[in-house]
Amino acid sequence: MTRVTESVRESPPEADGGHVPITALLQAWRRGEPDAAQALLPQVYLRLHRLAERALRGERQDHTLRATALIHEAFIRLADHASPDWQDRGHFFALVARMMRRILVDHARAQRAVRRGDGQVHFVDIDDVADLLPAAEGDPLDLIALDDALDALARHDVRKARVVEFRCFLGLSVEETAELLGVSEPTVILDLRLARAWLSTRLGTTDA
Repeated sequence: MTRVTESVRESPPEADGGHVPITALLQAWRRGEPDAAQALLPQVYLRLHRLAERALRGERQDHTLRATALIHEAFIRLADHASPDWQDRGHFFALVARMMRRILVDHARAQRAVRRGDGQVHFVDIDDVADLLPAAEGDPLDLIALDDALDALARHDVRKARVVEFRCFLGLSVEETAELLGVSEPTVILDLRLARAWLSTRLGTTDA
């Protein structure tokens, strides 16, 4: 575990994985090869750290350090899968997206419990995908409410929920999302638009 987290801290990954064969690394991890996780996990570190930092923006001034702590928690959870049943890259990134979402929501719930006395609510404001999520104009989106709505969307349409997770909790591009889901880019764009409208109705927000 220590080797994995030290590698993550010391070896900046390529933002999009470069030409490293992620599927091969996943298969090696699945076989229990000890160095596979150490080689794989840093590839998604910077992307997740940027998203976590944006999600925590507006909190205390040490939000960058807090984002780092959240991401290390994500990697610890991933590395605990000593012999995971990865099927392919899409399966892996779906788990990473869900894990990232879970950690941020757990953090938001903890913050809400601390702030319950003053009635404050934790919001998410991810700049790069702000236009992807339904919210009243100029207002941030309640992350806990979004989490509940995404669970409901997944029961209604798993793929649309996964598109939202890939785009908003991993920051993947339309092209990357389409590749991982095995669909066309226009399908991803349509899924996101329909998911945004569905979530807008569920959350009672204005879908501009």
